[in-house]
Amino acid sequence: MSLRSEKAHVISYAEALNEAVAQEMRIDPNVFVMGLDVDDHLGILGSTVGLVDEFGADRVFSTPLSEDAMTGVSIGSAMAGLRPIHVHIRMDFLMLCMNQLINIASKAHYMYGGAVNVPMVVRSIIGKSWGQGAQHSQALYSMFAHVPGIRIVAPSNAYDAKGCMTTAIRDNNPVLFVEHRLLYYTEADVPQEQFEVPFGVANICAPGSDVTIVAISNMVIESLRARELLDGIGIDAEIIDPISLVPLDIETIVASVEKTGHLLVVDNAWISCGMSAEIVAQVIQKASTPVRVDRLGFAPVPCPTTPTLEDAFYPNPATIASTAFRLLNPEMPDWAPDPERAALAYQQKFRGPF
Repeated sequence: MSLRSEKAHVISYAEALNEAVAQEMRIDPNVFVMGLDVDDHLGILGSTVGLVDEFGADRVFSTPLSEDAMTGVSIGSAMAGLRPIHVHIRMDFLMLCMNQLINIASKAHYMYGGAVNVPMVVRSIIGKSWGQGAQHSQALYSMFAHVPGIRIVAPSNAYDAKGCMTTAIRDNNPVLFVEHRLLYYTEADVPQEQFEVPFGVANICAPGSDVTIVAISNMVIESLRARELLDGIGIDAEIIDPISLVPLDIETIVASVEKTGHLLVVDNAWISCGMSAEIVAQVIQKASTPVRVDRLGFAPVPCPTTPTLEDAFYPNPATIASTAFRLLNPEMPDWAPDPERAALAYQQKFRGPF
Protein backbone atom coordinates (compact mmCIF):
# COMPACT_ATOMS: atom_id res chain seq x y z
CA MET A 1 0.00 0.00 0.00
CA SER A 2 1.22 3.49 -0.81
CA LEU A 3 2.77 5.60 1.92
CA ARG A 4 0.54 8.23 3.46
CA SER A 5 0.98 11.79 2.31
CA GLU A 6 1.51 14.82 4.51
CA LYS A 7 -1.06 16.58 2.30
CA ALA A 8 -4.06 14.53 3.39
CA HIS A 9 -7.61 15.66 3.92
CA VAL A 10 -10.67 13.99 5.42
CA ILE A 11 -13.14 13.15 2.66
CA SER A 12 -15.93 10.66 2.13
CA TYR A 13 -15.81 7.48 0.06
CA ALA A 14 -17.89 9.14 -2.67
CA GLU A 15 -15.66 12.21 -2.68
CA ALA A 16 -12.59 9.99 -2.93
CA LEU A 17 -13.97 8.27 -6.03
CA ASN A 18 -14.81 11.67 -7.53
CA GLU A 19 -11.35 13.04 -6.77
CA ALA A 20 -9.55 10.06 -8.30
CA VAL A 21 -11.59 10.20 -11.51
CA ALA A 22 -11.23 13.97 -11.89
CA GLN A 23 -7.46 13.85 -11.38
CA GLU A 24 -7.04 11.10 -13.97
CA MET A 25 -9.29 12.91 -16.45
CA ARG A 26 -7.15 16.04 -16.13
CA ILE A 27 -3.96 14.25 -17.12
CA ASP A 28 -5.36 11.72 -19.59
CA PRO A 29 -7.81 12.94 -22.26
CA ASN A 30 -8.65 9.32 -23.11
CA VAL A 31 -10.49 8.84 -19.80
CA PHE A 32 -14.24 9.42 -19.93
CA VAL A 33 -17.29 8.59 -17.80
CA MET A 34 -20.55 7.10 -19.05
CA GLY A 35 -23.56 5.57 -17.34
CA LEU A 36 -27.10 6.17 -16.22
CA ASP A 37 -27.43 9.62 -14.58
CA VAL A 38 -23.69 10.25 -14.20
CA ASP A 39 -24.37 13.85 -15.25
CA ASP A 40 -27.33 14.25 -12.88
CA HIS A 41 -27.08 16.93 -10.18
CA LEU A 42 -26.94 14.21 -7.50
CA GLY A 43 -24.07 12.52 -9.34
CA ILE A 44 -24.43 8.87 -8.26
CA LEU A 45 -24.50 9.62 -4.53
CA GLY A 46 -21.98 12.40 -5.09
CA SER A 47 -19.32 10.31 -6.81
CA THR A 48 -19.66 12.07 -10.20
CA VAL A 49 -20.79 15.53 -9.06
CA GLY A 50 -19.15 18.36 -11.00
CA LEU A 51 -17.45 16.16 -13.58
CA VAL A 52 -19.68 17.22 -16.48
CA ASP A 53 -19.17 20.88 -15.55
CA GLU A 54 -15.40 20.52 -15.71
CA PHE A 55 -14.97 18.10 -18.59
CA GLY A 56 -18.07 18.63 -20.70
CA ALA A 57 -20.77 16.40 -22.12
CA ASP A 58 -18.37 14.72 -24.55
CA ARG A 59 -16.48 13.10 -21.68
CA VAL A 60 -19.22 12.73 -19.06
CA PHE A 61 -22.58 11.60 -20.39
CA SER A 62 -25.67 9.65 -19.41
CA THR A 63 -26.66 6.46 -21.19
CA PRO A 64 -30.02 4.83 -21.91
CA LEU A 65 -31.30 1.83 -20.01
CA SER A 66 -29.58 -0.58 -22.37
CA GLU A 67 -26.84 -2.24 -20.40
CA ASP A 68 -25.84 -4.73 -23.07
CA ALA A 69 -25.48 -2.17 -25.87
CA MET A 70 -23.78 0.44 -23.68
CA THR A 71 -21.28 -2.13 -22.41
CA GLY A 72 -20.50 -2.84 -26.05
CA VAL A 73 -19.81 0.87 -26.55
CA SER A 74 -17.51 0.82 -23.53
CA ILE A 75 -15.63 -2.25 -24.73
CA GLY A 76 -15.27 -0.93 -28.26
CA SER A 77 -13.95 2.43 -27.12
CA ALA A 78 -11.45 0.68 -24.83
CA MET A 79 -10.22 -1.46 -27.71
CA ALA A 80 -9.80 1.73 -29.74
CA GLY A 81 -7.49 3.27 -27.13
CA LEU A 82 -9.84 5.15 -24.81
CA ARG A 83 -10.27 4.45 -21.09
CA PRO A 84 -13.98 4.36 -20.26
CA ILE A 85 -15.41 4.34 -16.75
CA HIS A 86 -18.85 2.76 -17.13
CA VAL A 87 -21.09 3.36 -14.12
CA HIS A 88 -23.82 0.82 -13.38
CA ILE A 89 -25.97 2.06 -10.53
CA ARG A 90 -26.64 -1.49 -9.33
CA MET A 91 -24.58 -4.66 -9.72
CA ASP A 92 -27.82 -6.60 -10.21
CA PHE A 93 -28.11 -5.18 -13.71
CA LEU A 94 -24.71 -6.41 -14.81
CA MET A 95 -26.66 -9.59 -15.54
CA LEU A 96 -27.99 -7.79 -18.61
CA CYS A 97 -24.49 -7.47 -20.08
CA MET A 98 -22.90 -10.74 -19.01
CA ASN A 99 -22.06 -11.83 -22.55
CA GLN A 100 -20.26 -8.55 -23.24
CA LEU A 101 -18.23 -8.75 -20.02
CA ILE A 102 -17.58 -12.49 -19.84
CA ASN A 103 -17.16 -13.44 -23.50
CA ILE A 104 -15.72 -10.25 -24.97
CA ALA A 105 -14.12 -7.90 -22.42
CA SER A 106 -12.39 -10.62 -20.40
CA LYS A 107 -11.16 -12.63 -23.40
CA ALA A 108 -10.27 -10.09 -26.11
CA HIS A 109 -6.62 -9.68 -25.07
CA TYR A 110 -6.11 -13.47 -25.19
CA MET A 111 -8.10 -14.12 -28.36
CA TYR A 112 -6.25 -11.44 -30.32
CA GLY A 113 -2.85 -12.69 -29.24
CA GLY A 114 -2.13 -9.71 -27.01
CA ALA A 115 -2.72 -7.15 -29.78
CA VAL A 116 -5.87 -5.77 -28.11
CA ASN A 117 -6.35 -4.39 -24.60
CA VAL A 118 -9.65 -3.56 -22.90
CA PRO A 119 -8.76 -0.89 -20.29
CA MET A 120 -12.23 -0.23 -18.89
CA VAL A 121 -13.57 0.28 -15.37
CA VAL A 122 -17.01 -1.08 -14.56
CA ARG A 123 -18.40 0.59 -11.45
CA SER A 124 -21.24 -1.24 -9.69
CA ILE A 125 -23.05 -0.63 -6.42
CA ILE A 126 -24.00 -3.40 -4.00
CA GLY A 127 -25.70 -3.51 -0.61
CA LYS A 128 -28.93 -2.92 1.20
CA SER A 129 -30.53 0.49 1.69
CA TRP A 130 -34.09 1.35 2.68
CA GLY A 131 -35.51 -1.99 1.62
CA GLN A 132 -34.52 -2.34 -2.02
CA GLY A 133 -35.22 -6.05 -1.97
CA ALA A 134 -34.40 -9.05 -4.11
CA GLN A 135 -33.38 -7.34 -7.37
CA HIS A 136 -31.46 -4.33 -6.03
CA SER A 137 -29.37 -5.65 -3.13
CA GLN A 138 -27.30 -8.49 -4.57
CA ALA A 139 -23.52 -8.77 -4.62
CA LEU A 140 -22.61 -10.94 -7.60
CA TYR A 141 -18.86 -10.45 -7.87
CA SER A 142 -18.13 -14.14 -7.33
CA MET A 143 -19.73 -14.83 -10.73
CA PHE A 144 -17.09 -12.64 -12.35
CA ALA A 145 -14.27 -13.96 -10.15
CA HIS A 146 -14.84 -17.36 -11.77
CA VAL A 147 -13.68 -16.01 -15.15
CA PRO A 148 -10.01 -15.18 -15.95
CA GLY A 149 -9.35 -11.77 -17.45
CA ILE A 150 -11.35 -9.51 -15.14
CA ARG A 151 -9.86 -7.82 -12.10
CA ILE A 152 -12.20 -7.25 -9.13
CA VAL A 153 -11.71 -4.73 -6.32
CA ALA A 154 -13.98 -3.96 -3.37
CA PRO A 155 -12.41 -1.17 -1.26
CA SER A 156 -13.90 -0.63 2.19
CA ASN A 157 -12.78 2.95 2.90
CA ALA A 158 -12.16 6.27 1.20
CA TYR A 159 -8.35 5.90 1.15
CA ASP A 160 -8.47 2.59 -0.69
CA ALA A 161 -11.36 3.79 -2.87
CA LYS A 162 -9.27 6.63 -4.30
CA GLY A 163 -6.08 4.59 -4.66
CA CYS A 164 -7.88 1.61 -6.21
CA MET A 165 -9.79 3.82 -8.65
CA THR A 166 -6.56 5.39 -9.85
CA THR A 167 -5.01 1.94 -10.27
CA ALA A 168 -8.13 0.65 -12.04
CA ILE A 169 -8.20 3.49 -14.57
CA ARG A 170 -4.53 2.95 -15.43
CA ASP A 171 -4.85 -0.84 -15.68
CA ASN A 172 -4.97 -2.29 -19.19
CA ASN A 173 -7.49 -4.96 -18.16
CA PRO A 174 -11.22 -4.68 -17.46
CA VAL A 175 -11.71 -3.91 -13.77
CA LEU A 176 -14.95 -4.54 -11.88
CA PHE A 177 -15.07 -1.88 -9.15
CA VAL A 178 -17.45 -2.93 -6.35
CA GLU A 179 -18.89 -0.19 -4.12
CA HIS A 180 -21.14 -0.83 -1.13
CA ARG A 181 -23.86 1.77 -0.83
CA LEU A 182 -23.42 2.14 2.95
CA LEU A 183 -19.77 3.14 2.49
CA TYR A 184 -20.37 6.31 0.45
CA TYR A 185 -20.64 8.60 3.45
CA THR A 186 -17.85 7.06 5.54
CA GLU A 187 -14.71 9.19 5.79
CA ALA A 188 -10.95 8.67 5.89
CA ASP A 189 -7.72 10.63 5.69
CA VAL A 190 -6.90 10.63 1.99
CA PRO A 191 -3.87 12.18 0.22
CA GLN A 192 -4.82 15.11 -1.97
CA GLU A 193 -2.39 14.11 -4.71
CA GLN A 194 -2.72 11.06 -6.92
CA PHE A 195 -1.59 7.69 -5.60
CA GLU A 196 -2.20 4.04 -6.37
CA VAL A 197 -3.27 1.16 -4.15
CA PRO A 198 -1.82 -1.97 -5.81
CA PHE A 199 -4.13 -4.85 -6.57
CA GLY A 200 -3.38 -8.15 -4.85
CA VAL A 201 -2.17 -6.67 -1.56
CA ALA A 202 -4.44 -7.23 1.46
CA ASN A 203 -4.56 -4.91 4.45
CA ILE A 204 -4.39 -6.05 8.08
CA CYS A 205 -6.84 -3.54 9.55
CA ALA A 206 -6.37 -4.68 13.14
CA PRO A 207 -3.84 -7.24 14.42
CA GLY A 208 -4.91 -10.14 16.60
CA SER A 209 -3.80 -13.54 17.85
CA ASP A 210 -6.90 -15.71 18.38
CA VAL A 211 -8.97 -15.68 15.20
CA THR A 212 -8.54 -14.33 11.66
CA ILE A 213 -11.59 -12.56 10.26
CA VAL A 214 -11.40 -11.90 6.52
CA ALA A 215 -14.09 -9.39 5.61
CA ILE A 216 -15.17 -8.09 2.21
CA SER A 217 -16.28 -4.52 1.45
CA ASN A 218 -18.68 -3.14 4.09
CA MET A 219 -18.22 -6.27 6.19
CA VAL A 220 -14.82 -4.83 7.14
CA ILE A 221 -16.62 -2.11 9.09
CA GLU A 222 -18.99 -4.63 10.66
CA SER A 223 -16.09 -6.92 11.59
CA LEU A 224 -14.15 -4.10 13.23
CA ARG A 225 -17.24 -3.47 15.35
CA ALA A 226 -17.44 -7.18 16.13
CA ARG A 227 -13.79 -7.10 17.16
CA GLU A 228 -14.66 -4.61 19.90
CA LEU A 229 -17.37 -6.96 21.19
CA LEU A 230 -14.98 -9.91 21.17
CA ASP A 231 -12.31 -7.89 22.95
CA GLY A 232 -14.75 -7.52 25.86
CA ILE A 233 -14.63 -11.28 26.47
CA GLY A 234 -10.89 -11.66 25.93
CA ILE A 235 -10.85 -12.74 22.26
CA ASP A 236 -8.25 -11.01 20.10
CA ALA A 237 -9.43 -10.94 16.48
CA GLU A 238 -7.26 -10.06 13.49
CA ILE A 239 -9.26 -8.28 10.76
CA ILE A 240 -8.06 -8.57 7.15
CA ASP A 241 -9.45 -6.60 4.24
CA PRO A 242 -8.48 -8.30 0.93
CA ILE A 243 -9.29 -5.04 -0.96
CA SER A 244 -8.89 -6.81 -4.31
CA LEU A 245 -10.66 -10.12 -4.83
CA VAL A 246 -8.94 -10.80 -8.18
CA PRO A 247 -5.99 -10.92 -7.79
CA LEU A 248 -6.33 -12.20 -4.22
CA ASP A 249 -3.54 -11.85 -1.66
CA ILE A 250 -3.94 -15.30 -0.17
CA GLU A 251 -0.42 -15.26 1.29
CA THR A 252 -1.28 -12.58 3.86
CA ILE A 253 -4.42 -14.48 4.85
CA VAL A 254 -2.59 -17.80 5.16
CA ALA A 255 0.15 -16.23 7.31
CA SER A 256 -2.48 -14.87 9.67
CA VAL A 257 -4.39 -18.17 9.85
CA GLU A 258 -1.19 -20.09 10.59
CA LYS A 259 -0.77 -17.76 13.57
CA THR A 260 -4.35 -17.89 14.89
CA GLY A 261 -5.46 -21.37 13.78
CA HIS A 262 -8.98 -20.08 13.12
CA LEU A 263 -10.53 -18.43 10.04
CA LEU A 264 -13.89 -16.71 9.70
CA VAL A 265 -14.74 -15.22 6.29
CA VAL A 266 -17.52 -12.62 6.30
CA ASP A 267 -18.94 -11.86 2.86
CA ASN A 268 -21.48 -9.42 1.40
CA ALA A 269 -23.04 -12.21 -0.64
CA TRP A 270 -24.37 -15.74 -0.44
CA ILE A 271 -21.78 -18.21 0.79
CA SER A 272 -22.60 -21.01 -1.68
CA CYS A 273 -20.00 -21.03 -4.49
CA GLY A 274 -18.88 -17.55 -3.43
CA MET A 275 -15.72 -15.68 -2.46
CA SER A 276 -15.87 -17.08 1.07
CA ALA A 277 -15.72 -20.62 -0.34
CA GLU A 278 -12.76 -19.66 -2.55
CA ILE A 279 -10.84 -18.05 0.29
CA VAL A 280 -11.43 -21.00 2.62
CA ALA A 281 -10.44 -23.51 -0.08
CA GLN A 282 -7.18 -21.71 -0.85
CA VAL A 283 -6.31 -21.41 2.84
CA ILE A 284 -6.92 -25.13 3.44
CA GLN A 285 -4.75 -25.97 0.43
CA LYS A 286 -1.85 -23.74 1.44
CA ALA A 287 -1.80 -23.59 5.24
CA SER A 288 0.93 -25.68 6.83
CA THR A 289 -0.92 -26.01 10.15
CA PRO A 290 -4.41 -27.29 11.08
CA VAL A 291 -7.13 -24.64 10.85
CA ARG A 292 -10.77 -24.42 11.88
CA VAL A 293 -12.99 -22.43 9.51
CA ASP A 294 -16.45 -20.88 9.30
CA ARG A 295 -18.25 -18.48 6.96
CA LEU A 296 -20.91 -15.80 7.17
CA GLY A 297 -22.89 -14.19 4.39
CA PHE A 298 -26.43 -13.82 3.09
CA ALA A 299 -29.01 -16.31 4.31
CA PRO A 300 -29.86 -18.76 1.47
CA VAL A 301 -32.98 -16.91 0.30
CA PRO A 302 -33.55 -13.85 -1.95
CA CYS A 303 -32.66 -10.49 -0.39
CA PRO A 304 -35.64 -9.35 1.71
CA THR A 305 -37.21 -5.90 1.76
CA THR A 306 -38.45 -5.31 5.32
CA PRO A 307 -35.99 -4.10 7.99
CA THR A 308 -36.96 -6.94 10.35
CA LEU A 309 -36.04 -9.57 7.79
CA GLU A 310 -32.95 -7.62 6.74
CA ASP A 311 -31.70 -7.82 10.33
CA ALA A 312 -31.80 -11.61 10.10
CA PHE A 313 -30.50 -11.80 6.53
CA TYR A 314 -27.29 -9.73 6.65
CA PRO A 315 -24.28 -10.39 8.93
CA ASN A 316 -23.89 -7.79 11.67
CA PRO A 317 -21.42 -7.19 14.53
CA ALA A 318 -23.38 -9.41 16.91
CA THR A 319 -23.63 -12.38 14.56
CA ILE A 320 -20.00 -12.01 13.50
CA ALA A 321 -18.86 -11.93 17.13
CA SER A 322 -21.02 -14.88 18.16
CA THR A 323 -19.84 -16.94 15.17
CA ALA A 324 -16.20 -16.21 16.00
CA PHE A 325 -16.83 -17.25 19.61
CA ARG A 326 -18.40 -20.55 18.49
CA LEU A 327 -15.48 -21.17 16.13
CA LEU A 328 -13.04 -20.79 19.01
CA ASN A 329 -15.17 -22.58 21.60
CA PRO A 330 -17.11 -25.40 19.88
CA GLU A 331 -17.66 -27.28 23.13
CA MET A 332 -19.14 -24.33 25.01
CA PRO A 333 -22.73 -23.05 24.90
CA ASP A 334 -23.40 -20.40 22.27
CA TRP A 335 -22.67 -16.82 23.30
CA ALA A 336 -24.13 -13.57 22.03
CA PRO A 337 -22.99 -10.06 22.94
CA ASP A 338 -25.14 -7.82 25.07
CA PRO A 339 -27.67 -6.13 22.72
CA GLU A 340 -26.99 -2.70 24.20
CA ARG A 341 -23.25 -3.08 23.73
CA ALA A 342 -23.79 -4.34 20.20
CA ALA A 343 -25.91 -1.27 19.49
CA LEU A 344 -23.20 0.98 20.91
CA ALA A 345 -20.73 -0.51 18.44
CA TYR A 346 -22.60 1.32 15.70
CA GLN A 347 -21.69 4.65 17.30
CA GLN A 348 -18.01 4.09 16.48
CA LYS A 349 -16.75 6.10 13.55
CA PHE A 350 -14.11 4.47 11.39
CA ARG A 351 -11.66 6.40 9.26
CA GLY A 352 -10.09 3.78 7.11
CA PRO A 353 -7.29 1.34 7.89
CA PHE A 354 -4.85 3.68 9.63
